[in-house]
Amino acid sequence: MGREPMTGSTSAPDELTIALAQLHVEAGNVTANLERALEAIEQAAARGADLVALPELFSVGFFAFDRYDELAEPVEGETLTRVREAAADAGVAVLAGSIVEDLAATESVPTPADEGLANTAVLFDADGNRKLAYRKHHLFGYESAESELLVPGERLETASVCGMTVAVTTCYDLRFPELYRRFVDDGADLLLVPSAWPYPRIEHWETLSRARAIENQCYVATINGSGHFPEADATLLGRSTVYDPWGVPLASSGEEPSLITCELEPGRVESVREEFPALDDRRVGRQE
Repeated sequence: MGREPMTGSTSAPDELTIALAQLHVEAGNVTANLERALEAIEQAAARGADLVALPELFSVGFFAFDRYDELAEPVEGETLTRVREAAADAGVAVLAGSIVEDLAATESVPTPADEGLANTAVLFDADGNRKLAYRKHHLFGYESAESELLVPGERLETASVCGMTVAVTTCYDLRFPELYRRFVDDGADLLLVPSAWPYPRIEHWETLSRARAIENQCYVATINGSGHFPEADATLLGRSTVYDPWGVPLASSGEEPSLITCELEPGRVESVREEFPALDDRRVGRQE
């Protein structure tokens, strides 16, 4: 089981154990994909994880474009309900990397449009309470149908989970540093990035992720999937990684499915920023 939620104290824990679940994702096979996700949550809890993160479109598969309409669900749908229940049963916070959301059917979260689909990640705490919902802001257009099929997100939220202020972005968002700076200005010290990043852009995946940690002096955890999608001739490159506020990789996976864990220090972000106060020296875009 995960650690018991803290009660009677507002102080942050000295350490937070994060688990990145790099799942094998099959295009359109929601049943099998969801079972892998639930099993990973249980395994992560058994290893003492406080927070488990799943990849982008872990249940549908990013490249299953022709199945998006058929497999879309509201935020209150079966996939996220089962993840929420698994989080509560295991006593761990869970980032449900993302689903294809049916905006017209969602009732409990404000939507950017009355209809259409969105790439939506939801963060649950260890009691199964929904802490935030993030819809992917930057939709990939390069040889991809994503920008034609989906509605971009508008809401930017952070949430306090396990003693850290957490924000979520998704995959292609990594190429837009202004989004991350906005979250840091809002207090984020842990940025979670569920992704479906394919070959051959390994250097981009590693460099952009590390840069987001260095320039914002915060933890960045990138959670990629694993698997091949013949219909798109695409293979996910894996390499899920946790970077510390100096940009140092603390834990990383290879290409194959894996579950990696890593210890984070909630107070380390503040100490790094005090030691090297680069954020205080900004002259453009700084929020007063």
